Amino acid sequence: MSSHKLQAPKGTRDWYPNEMSVRRHIEAAWRSASVDSGFDEIEGPTFEHLELYTIKSGEGIVNELFSFTRAGGDDTYALRPEFTPTLARMVVARAAQLPMPIKWFCMPAMFRAERPQRGRLREFQQWNVDLIGVAGAEADAEVIATGILALERLGLRPTDVQVRISHRDAVANILRRLGVAAESLHAAFELLDRRDKLDAAEFAKRAAALGLDEGARAGFERVARTTLPIATDIAELARNVDVPVEDVEPLAALRDRLSALGLADWCRWDLGIVRGLAYYTGMVFEFHEASGAERAIAGGGRYDTLVELFGGPKLPACGFGMGDVVLSLVLADRGLLKDAEAGAFLPRPDVFLLSNGAEAAERGVAGLEHSLRRAGFHVRRSYKQTRNIGKLLGDANKVRARFALIVDDKFADGVVTLKDLGAGTQADVWREDLDGLLRRAR
Repeated sequence: MSSHKLQAPKGTRDWYPNEMSVRRHIEAAWRSASVDSGFDEIEGPTFEHLELYTIKSGEGIVNELFSFTRAGGDDTYALRPEFTPTLARMVVARAAQLPMPIKWFCMPAMFRAERPQRGRLREFQQWNVDLIGVAGAEADAEVIATGILALERLGLRPTDVQVRISHRDAVANILRRLGVAAESLHAAFELLDRRDKLDAAEFAKRAAALGLDEGARAGFERVARTTLPIATDIAELARNVDVPVEDVEPLAALRDRLSALGLADWCRWDLGIVRGLAYYTGMVFEFHEASGAERAIAGGGRYDTLVELFGGPKLPACGFGMGDVVLSLVLADRGLLKDAEAGAFLPRPDVFLLSNGAEAAERGVAGLEHSLRRAGFHVRRSYKQTRNIGKLLGDANKVRARFALIVDDKFADGVVTLKDLGAGTQADVWREDLDGLLRRAR
């Protein structure tokens, strides 16, 4: 056997108990926000036929995937880099039977064969929320509100995270007025999508390559950098980018809906957000850490032609994906994960069993351990060979148990000692009363 030290593959993570507790903490917020907003949970295969991804994104995506051919077979597969193609395939498979609207969420593992860096790994967890069968601002706002609800439950506020919202049709209207030719719109969208990765000189150089004169390039720069509170009047937004109000009119209904939901503080207009993926058809958005120091926490929008692209009926749809990597960085930066190292996110035992070491007491612990678990309690015990009750109580406190149950010579008479580790009080109780006492104390 090789003597070198084996390590996890680059861009992946080992999930030790504390790390796993953070992951479950995040997933609990994702799941509860989804369920409370009326979404049902789904899941799909970890790998799909490679063709599923090239249909949507072209052959160029192959270099970004972990793809493989089964030994002795001809089919080529790929570990999923995103869930949207799987979602579309699942909808198409049962389009005639599924009740409308379709409201689904999932929290799968994703895989991308790219260089790991801060905020981006080769394997990560992602929360997907999709609403299919409803057009317009009502559905768009509901999807955004579900994402915000999860962040609120994780302790984040509008001062921590902002939802930057735009509309591809509105941006296309503006770009056409600036002189961007129809065949150059896709390139212009790609440039807007890369605005935060390019310095001013390179951005201007690439804008010039779109065929824009100096005045139009200034307008293009203005569009790329315009961010305003979502409560901003649409006419004022139009003045800021020097276009007729009808160019940005598609944004008005969403502003009204988000304001009615009380979410205006979370949201901003940002016309530089266009989402590079070609399947987006209207409203688009990204969740960003407020200072802009991190990559996007989440991104999504409307994709009204995607189900049709995969062979299904034409269905309006919108949704988003939120990865756990950047979100974890933001939570840690805000001090919202500081207790995790002390085990605060681990399941908390109801009872920690210990004995004075006598043979009868040890037998009593074994019997109580199983009976309490069968009664639905989270029970732990010490494996130490010691009669030092103080040390054993220390172990109970380390795992944050609510109660310590001390079994000693009185167990023969049906009596145990129940110690409240929070209050520091203890009392002898009858074994037959124990279950009820623990239930009432929960």
